[in-house]
Amino acid sequence: MGIVIGIDVGISTTKIVGINKDGIVISPLRIKATDPITSLYGAFGKYLYDNKISLNEVEQVMLTGVGAAYINTPIYGLPTNKAEEFIADGLGARYETDLERMIVVSMGTGTSLVRCDGDNIKHIGGIGIGGGTLQGLSRILLKTDDIKQVSTLAMQGDISNINVLIGDISAQPLPGLPMDATASLFGNAKSNASREDIALGLICMVLQSIGSGTILSSLGSGIKEFVLIGNLTLLPQCKEVFPAMERLYHVRFRIPKNSEFCTAIGAALYYFERK
Repeated sequence: MGIVIGIDVGISTTKIVGINKDGIVISPLRIKATDPITSLYGAFGKYLYDNKISLNEVEQVMLTGVGAAYINTPIYGLPTNKAEEFIADGLGARYETDLERMIVVSMGTGTSLVRCDGDNIKHIGGIGIGGGTLQGLSRILLKTDDIKQVSTLAMQGDISNINVLIGDISAQPLPGLPMDATASLFGNAKSNASREDIALGLICMVLQSIGSGTILSSLGSGIKEFVLIGNLTLLPQCKEVFPAMERLYHVRFRIPKNSEFCTAIGAALYYFERK
């Protein structure tokens, strides 16, 4: 058996991984381009070259992601098929965490939620808040949509200058709510707020909204394990926002090692599942 290539094709970014006969993920790679076709073929060629993989070593190419809809012919003449994106999310997250019961939170342009219970993997909804929200609001308020620049600015921000905290409205903690819990996102923002404070406020708003939506989606399921995947998991602020929500709601948010490549990994695994 040869290598199975999983490719998550976005509109401008493509993520690619290979899984060998031993089930080991080989050197995940991410490529940006101006369109999905250029991004896909650029990523595929670079991936084979960097890992010294010849075309005859590739058993199957599996595509997923919104950009996969633009691809309707075999990649370089190789056997090519498509994997359902939400199933790929679940398979990739399960591979990375070994969890059987979880909700997979795919934080892309928006956010999708996939419930996994053993082999039962089902898309249960989502919210229109994600990386696209952060970019758009940053473009308006900070005059940049460079997420790395926004994240760097946020490191110098003070969230108490943006959000209303429980301590701002109560002399003592409320039941289940510590003094530093958020009472109102952007409720404390001033017209002359610094760029650093605005940047932190935007990131916290997006991440907290995603976290709250995820927790609400789990009610009645008994699931308390949430696996975060997608590009937003690379934000350093995730290491502050989600642990605070864990303590508040007694749940667990996990960010796997290959969090941004989980969907591509799942696409390759989709082939093995169906074989």
